Amino acid sequence: MNNEFKENVIINLTFDFSIKIIDFCDELDGSRKFALSNQLFKSGTSIGANAREAQNAESKADFIHKFKISAKEVEETEYWLLLCKHSNKLPDSTPLLADLEPIKKIISK
Repeated sequence: MNNEFKENVIINLTFDFSIKIIDFCDELDGSRKFALSNQLFKSGTSIGANAREAQNAESKADFIHKFKISAKEVEETEYWLLLCKHSNKLPDSTPLLADLEPIKKIISK
């Protein structure tokens, strides 16, 4: 867990998740699955970027908007990870799906 953001659970979870996504995408690149890796990299790291951006929202509406974007990115990321999980030719993403679950619960509240 990143100690820079001790006080904010969702920021910690999404930052740590982004690091794991980067590593997993490197593994996909090694398997020459560049298109999938690129999509997953964008959606998986965007979750935390939008959650962090929401921390300095200009208004309550802006805060909600940023979290709604994060929620959409969670859904897209889950889709790509499920493809990996159920494909015989891709690395197993089960641990990442487990890491995504608490993020999904917090962001969707």
